[in-house]
Order: sequence, then C-alpha cells, then structure tokens
Amino acid sequence: MSDSQLKLAQEIITGLNLEGMAAVDIKPDAPLFGEGLGLDSIDALELAVIVERNYGVRIGNMDVGKKAFASLAALDAFIRSQPAKAG
Repeated sequence: MSDSQLKLAQEIITGLNLEGMAAVDIKPDAPLFGEGLGLDSIDALELAVIVERNYGVRIGNMDVGKKAFASLAALDAFIRSQPAKAG
C-alpha cells in the first residue's frame, strides 16, 4: 500500500467512524462497497464530502463516483489525477 493510500484509508476510517479497523485492513484493490469493505449509499455521500474537504476534489456525477469509489486504489488514483487546488 502506498503512503497516499494509507493516508486515504485512515481518513476513510476516521471520517466514517469505522471502529475497530486499521488503515492496513483496507486492501487497495478490494471493493469499498458491497462484499468488500461493506460501505453503503450513505457512506458514499459521506465519502464524497471527505474527499472534497480533504483534497479539494469534487465527485462530479454518479458515473465518475462509481469509478472513483470502486476501491481504495481507484479513489487514490482519481484524487491524484485531479488538478491541484490553490489553497
């Protein structure tokens, strides 16, 4: 797991209050929803807020969100592919 994936995993755990879970428990290529991490549609909304707040990246529509939220690795790649926001 890369450093950026580890950081993102920790932000997901903290932001979604996933008690009893460590960042290393989230496998980079495992699905975030359904059979993988087990997140649901409410978690998707909260995750979109976390990504926008922490990275300045907005999930523009459902199709983009489905691809970006496919896995930790996919979300990390999506965030890194976006232009840096001026702070």
